[in-house]
Amino acid sequence: MSDKVDHPDHYQNGVKDEDGSSRYEAIKVIEAWQLGFHLGNVVKYISRAGKKHDRVLEDLKKAHWYLTRYIEEMEKKCITVNQLKSMATVSEK
Repeated sequence: MSDKVDHPDHYQNGVKDEDGSSRYEAIKVIEAWQLGFHLGNVVKYISRAGKKHDRVLEDLKKAHWYLTRYIEEMEKKCITVNQLKSMATVSEK
């Protein structure tokens, strides 16, 4: 595959690895930290902000959108867990 597919310029930052790609390329960080879809997209859009095109705010707003969505999903799961714990406590009485 070409570098435009494997290692696009807008994801190349900092120190280079042996293969010539950026050590901190977004996909490498996302996979190493096992960030998943939402947080992975946050890292992707922040890391490329201002590099792929001149619409920095667009990339930052996309990162914000994914982070907000992730937080909302986590809050729903926390509420569900708390409700389940509460239900279990009531049924034990």
